[in-house]
Amino acid sequence: MVRLKDIAQSAGVSIMTVSKALRDEPDVSPATKGRIKLLAVQMGYVPDSSAQGLRTRTTRLLGLLIPAPTNPIYARIVFAIEERARELGYDLLIAHSLNKPEREEEALKRFLARRVDGLLITPVYRFEADSRIYQEIAARKIPTILLGPPAPFCRQFPSVEIEETLASHNATRHLVQLGHRKIAYLTGPPATPWAHERFEGYRRALREADIEVDDRMVFAAGTTIEDGIKATLQMLNEGIHPTAIQAVNDLVAVGAAETMLAQGFKIPADVSIIGFGNILVAEFYKVPLTTVSQPKHRLGMVAMEAMMNLIRTGVEGNSPARKLVAELVERKSCSPPRPAAT
Repeated sequence: MVRLKDIAQSAGVSIMTVSKALRDEPDVSPATKGRIKLLAVQMGYVPDSSAQGLRTRTTRLLGLLIPAPTNPIYARIVFAIEERARELGYDLLIAHSLNKPEREEEALKRFLARRVDGLLITPVYRFEADSRIYQEIAARKIPTILLGPPAPFCRQFPSVEIEETLASHNATRHLVQLGHRKIAYLTGPPATPWAHERFEGYRRALREADIEVDDRMVFAAGTTIEDGIKATLQMLNEGIHPTAIQAVNDLVAVGAAETMLAQGFKIPADVSIIGFGNILVAEFYKVPLTTVSQPKHRLGMVAMEAMMNLIRTGVEGNSPARKLVAELVERKSCSPPRPAAT
């Protein structure tokens, strides 16, 4: 392994000069810096990050915890975070909670054991008001950014999230403006704040349009295509035939669409369907879905900006939630209802 001593001998300078040149210290001339850096590359020098961490009391590591790599929402978020981290000289440790609290705690403990400089977390939402691992993170004053809205057990940390209520409100309003008044809603997991916010946006838009919020038009779903199928079958079995279906996310919307098509309904002639998220399958589904486009790449970039601010200023300077606007994307799954259906 090439050492600083080896570069110093080849360059004819002291080890201290090599160290300063590689750190871009100002008291080494540009010519000497250039010569030393070129030698370092030619000799295959790789900095010892552990030794650097001991000197600077930092590791240049960030921990990123997301639910699962298969969740399409997180692909561009992770890409943006990783790209920005690399530009800033940080390496990323990634773990997946699979939406299990015990796995979340285990991953976060591993991050703490690696002495990460900061944490970016999509929380595993549950109804408990407290969480031991989040209390430990706060006690250690680890810079932490939540990717999504906070829950009671992690409310002490700043978040970067979507304007969920407004985005869902705009989706419902779009259906109302098309002429729909019988709009079913397929809800998300009951413990997740974002699911509640999206449902509130739906209810708010109906109230503004003087449409009664009918509990018979609301069905518990979840987050997957299978959840959408089950909820839509329940809706049909209960004799509910809306002119439009609004789903908590795109996968649930696809499940609803698959069920309606299998039952002989035409989209959007018989029923309009709208999703949330704008994942790839929404655009390339057999009937391209109208949906809410979450600014996923932008969310990752803003999360890294917030993280760098925390690392520079300290955890005591926690900023409030950063909320990003999501836009409606109109495709072919929505149209005005048939005149007889109104």
